[in-house]
Amino acid sequence: MSNVLYDEPGPKARRRAAIGTVVAAVILLGLTGLAVWRLADRGQFDSELWSPLINPSDDNFVLVWRLLAKGLQATLTAAVLAISLSLVIGTLLGVARMMLGRAGRIPVVAVIELFRGLPVIISIFYVYILVRSTGIDISFLPGSDGLWFLVIGLTLYNSVIIAEIVRAGVNSLPRGQSEAALAVGMTRWKSMKNVELPQAFRTMLPALISQLVVILKDTSLVAVLGLYTELLRRGNLISLNLDNPIQVLFVVGLIFIVINYALSKLAEYVERRLSTRGQSTGVRLNAGAAAA
Repeated sequence: MSNVLYDEPGPKARRRAAIGTVVAAVILLGLTGLAVWRLADRGQFDSELWSPLINPSDDNFVLVWRLLAKGLQATLTAAVLAISLSLVIGTLLGVARMMLGRAGRIPVVAVIELFRGLPVIISIFYVYILVRSTGIDISFLPGSDGLWFLVIGLTLYNSVIIAEIVRAGVNSLPRGQSEAALAVGMTRWKSMKNVELPQAFRTMLPALISQLVVILKDTSLVAVLGLYTELLRRGNLISLNLDNPIQVLFVVGLIFIVINYALSKLAEYVERRLSTRGQSTGVRLNAGAAAA
């Protein structure tokens, strides 16, 4: 099967690939070296610019990291709220699109296609404009208004993406799953809830985790609008006071990388556990069938 789907490259193709890799690596190293040289020439590696971030004896060290911690807390708060709402609403939208009739699906599909086509930052800005222009009172919600402008904007976009992930996960299951559930007397809704969705979530877990990482990263978009002081906004304010934007934003970027890397590893761990559990369940079912 692998020979049908993929042709093994010959000696010339491997040679061209190797030459291309070497050339690309040389170019990349050259550009990196040039960037480092320009930064050093402009004094961006001077200790006084990095001291507030890496030197505990610096007068600003504790204050800078306290402010960054507050920014990180704000980012994680917005991300957790947006992720939770997106998962719930996205699952409901995905199920509604699959279970409603032709006429009932039209508004659901319209909502999904509308928000899929909008950039996230426009969704956030539209929420802000809509709330401000109509005078909708959201003060009863915990946290600042800026937090909810961000959360609602992220939820509008990501819930429709998750809805499509859910639909694709359910549609990837063998047709016999739903047919067997209906044959034993389950309703369509019970089949979806008890048979199809649990299996689909296991299949679509990598895509879901990837989307959750996207939600976390997209919280930084609100910094452009200045509506909520999350990690990137907090880093910008710190750099304005210390006059070291490259250094502060480098640290902010590292924080995002560490968190997203941890989420990716968590996804791999959960996927392995689910796969192991699924294999164990399959072995038990096969053994029971053989014994019967």
